[in-house]
Amino acid sequence: MPKVKTKASAKKRFRFTGTGKVKRHHAYHSHILTKKTKKQKRNLVHQAIVDPSNMKQVRDLLCLR
Repeated sequence: MPKVKTKASAKKRFRFTGTGKVKRHHAYHSHILTKKTKKQKRNLVHQAIVDPSNMKQVRDLLCLR
């Protein structure tokens, strides 16, 4: 049986913390920034942890079971 490959798109979008949690970037920070407030743009810079409800989907994309 062949190896299961990791989705290349997921490989580029997610990173792991030291404790094994998955980090992600915030959306809405790439364009149309003129109408967003400074506070909103500043808060979108930081990374977030993937929500537990989406964790199974992300682990499947990264081939972690």
